[in-house]
Amino acid sequence: MKIDIKEENGVLTGTLEGWLDTNVAAQFNEDIKPLMEQADKKIVLNCEGLQYISSSGLRAFLALRKESAARGGKIVITNINDEIRKVFTMTGFFNLFDIRN
Repeated sequence: MKIDIKEENGVLTGTLEGWLDTNVAAQFNEDIKPLMEQADKKIVLNCEGLQYISSSGLRAFLALRKESAARGGKIVITNINDEIRKVFTMTGFFNLFDIRN
């Protein structure tokens, strides 16, 4: 799992690649700390390279959403593949996030 975080015009973009599962969830939580610290901004999670997400990954997304909501920020998720779209739909996450392709 890899995340590349960039800021441009006040918008933070995290580009995700790989599998976000239980094995990497703890490291992912460490890797998104810069996003958590700036959760008052607009954050875009570009999931074009994200191939898989487990419940541990969903919890990390939810924690970021919660922090963002508490601080007045916004989370936008872009470019999810069909498998991840199914997971988001089945778990109700599709209704929790602004998802764009």
